[in-house]
Amino acid sequence: MRSIWNGSIAFGLVSIPVKLMSATENHSVSFRQIHTEDGGRVRYRKVCELEDEEVQAADTVRGYEMADGTIVTVTDEDLAALPLRTTKTIEVVAVLPADRIDPLQMDTAYYLAANGTDAGKPYVLLREALKRTGSIALTKFALRGRERLAMLRVVDDVLLLHSLLWPDEIRSTEHVAPEGRVTIKDAELDLADALMDTLGEIDPDSMHDDYRAALDELIAAKLSGELPPRPAPEKTEGAEVIDLAAILEQSVRAAEKKSGKRSGRARTATKKTASKKTASGKKTASGKTASGKSVAKKTAKPAAKKTAPRKRASA
Repeated sequence: MRSIWNGSIAFGLVSIPVKLMSATENHSVSFRQIHTEDGGRVRYRKVCELEDEEVQAADTVRGYEMADGTIVTVTDEDLAALPLRTTKTIEVVAVLPADRIDPLQMDTAYYLAANGTDAGKPYVLLREALKRTGSIALTKFALRGRERLAMLRVVDDVLLLHSLLWPDEIRSTEHVAPEGRVTIKDAELDLADALMDTLGEIDPDSMHDDYRAALDELIAAKLSGELPPRPAPEKTEGAEVIDLAAILEQSVRAAEKKSGKRSGRARTATKKTASKKTASGKKTASGKTASGKSVAKKTAKPAAKKTAPRKRASA
């Protein structure tokens, strides 16, 4: 793997030379923009808005635009002269329990490799210290023109650096949750618990990108001059009244059939739901019977003898 940053970890007075490498890779399909008329590839060029001429990268410099339109130029030399330790140092500022970091803060992951033979021992020392305590190190480092907050932890026998979002980069949850009062019945919650039990565990390594696979098939089909069958468009209807408990029951049964196991909580939750439905059905049925008797009595007034058998049959 190619290193994208070289520096050192500052752990107290201990300095550990390291190389930073990307821990992940993107497998997304990259598309090009093509001119629809002739199939030519569309390219973007940097053009000076004053001269309307193309500009090469070597002839450009960074500029920060002020509110009044004034541009302040910032050169590589200016950035190199900034009084920041973290330009070439991953500075350990605190050691914390792993659960102190909210996953919402996690951004990009990097592997850290010992840089040089002398770096091996202090590298392993920090790794084993973090392993033994089950802790993570909160750090700061600079990469690609900005200082970053990061979490240093151990994965297998490697030090892994997760860049973190700064607290002020995380948006508030205000106005995100459903507004108004939402009532959840105990039976619905029991069924949701049962569904989670039935879904069980899964090996993350068995997961794959269905969209990427379908896209690969589409591209292969178009190359061969054939198109794969397209799914029929889904019918969209107006708003429906949703029986959440019924949908949860169906979901539990489907998950049980797929996993081959039966959840104890599923049996309990289903019985509760069934008993409530039965009780509700009895109330409705008794209401209908009473209504039927009332109608029968009214119609029986003009001809009591003829309607008497019907009254007994409806009862």
